[in-house]
Amino acid sequence: MVVKVAMLVVFFSVMIIVGIYCRKHATDVNGFVLGGRSVGPWLTAFAYGTSYFSAVIFVGYAGQFGWKFGIASTWIGIGNAFIGSLLAWAVLARRTRTMTQKLDSKTMPEFFGTRFDSTMLKVVASIIVFIFLIPYTASLYNGLSRLFGMAFNLDYTVCIVVMAVLTGIYVIAGGYMATAINDFIQGMIMLIGIVAVIASVLSSNGGFLESLKSLAQVNDASVSETPGVFASFFGPDPFSLLCVVILTSLGTWGLPQMVQKFYAIKDEKAVEKGTVISTFFAFVVAGGCYFLGGFGRLYDIDVAAVGFDAIIPAMIEKLSPFLIAVVVVLVLSASMSTLSSLVLASSSTLTIDLIKGAIVKNLEEKKQVLVMRAFIVVFIAISAIIAVIQYKNNVTFIAQLMGVSWGALAGAFLAPFIYSLYWKGVTKISVIVNFIFGSGIMIANMLFRDSFPTHLQSPINCGAFAMIAGLIIVPVVSLITPKPDKEKVAEMFKPYETSEN
Repeated sequence: MVVKVAMLVVFFSVMIIVGIYCRKHATDVNGFVLGGRSVGPWLTAFAYGTSYFSAVIFVGYAGQFGWKFGIASTWIGIGNAFIGSLLAWAVLARRTRTMTQKLDSKTMPEFFGTRFDSTMLKVVASIIVFIFLIPYTASLYNGLSRLFGMAFNLDYTVCIVVMAVLTGIYVIAGGYMATAINDFIQGMIMLIGIVAVIASVLSSNGGFLESLKSLAQVNDASVSETPGVFASFFGPDPFSLLCVVILTSLGTWGLPQMVQKFYAIKDEKAVEKGTVISTFFAFVVAGGCYFLGGFGRLYDIDVAAVGFDAIIPAMIEKLSPFLIAVVVVLVLSASMSTLSSLVLASSSTLTIDLIKGAIVKNLEEKKQVLVMRAFIVVFIAISAIIAVIQYKNNVTFIAQLMGVSWGALAGAFLAPFIYSLYWKGVTKISVIVNFIFGSGIMIANMLFRDSFPTHLQSPINCGAFAMIAGLIIVPVVSLITPKPDKEKVAEMFKPYETSEN
């Protein structure tokens, strides 16, 4: 217990010191939200990766999909590395940085508003962000409950309050730069921790080959009649596996808190280095999480009684106290890094895209930063309250809303954002149509799930469908609706030509 507490004290102390140190970078809006657009490749890559992978991935998804697909769940992590990181950086990073600087946009809603000269688009986008980031933020606490209960015998509410307060302190104090530096530290913990845990879990089951052999002997007739299916290349349900890969990999391309990392990176060389670093990080952390979860069926767990979130804790509860402490800090790191990214994205969107201009016509720079800091407190408090309510009362509606938030955000924003960076012919109407379709279909899925076709009843499958459909909706609607002003759009694309020359 002394080791566990000591590690947490050191961890929290470092986070707060970094926040206080970074106050000098958070005196204006550009510095508070984007670190002055001067963040290097290592910090940006780790900020991207740690925002990507939270306790939801390590405890929830790794356990759930590892149980469902067996060792084939590793493909999800590989997809996250090569589609969600490598390809995302290659396709989006340079163009996002270049155009957002040209348009002087600091958030995704502000980008849409300026790109299409439409206050309505900015407001609608900010409302979507506000509605769906809050439940997503609340879900981050869920993975901590069982781990802290196992390691410290603490009430879940105490864990939530401690995590919320400490994250709030360093984000409010240091803004984006504090989150980026802390993300780097937290990312290093995640890299070391996941490797150590995998090695220990496999060792406790006789090594990799013996573990794989044992997994091949596990059969579940309710899932598949095929012998050894949980140790097979594509597992018992390749279609659902593909949908999970699409949602968790391609989905990051449309998430405001992920794309915003590209706004802040300082130059072209930083983009090239960041691409490699981010891909490596995702391969180790995401690949490792899902690989570990694939061996969950080697443990005697009554999933129907205790739920999927109990799988990973059950796999590590017999490890050494030091390794359990490492896992707790690992999951805490994953959760706090993503939480800081989400609340910064939420507060900046509400301040810059709704309060400034729409409600308060002339909001001074210092007042904007003050309002953002106030909203960070509000967002963290709301998400913590939602998490406690769900835990105490088992409110399933909130859990459903969490499940659709990723699909709604990516379904609404992914296609319009990509096309806006590459194609001059995207129209304002096509963007608003996709906003309505992407968020609307996910809300409908939550409320009327049984009325959907069988393959689309799962929020994950429906989210993947929303994203793919958007890639068709935006160009089709753009071709049949009034074209944007050619001169204005050409001016927006000028920096690309200069950069390429």
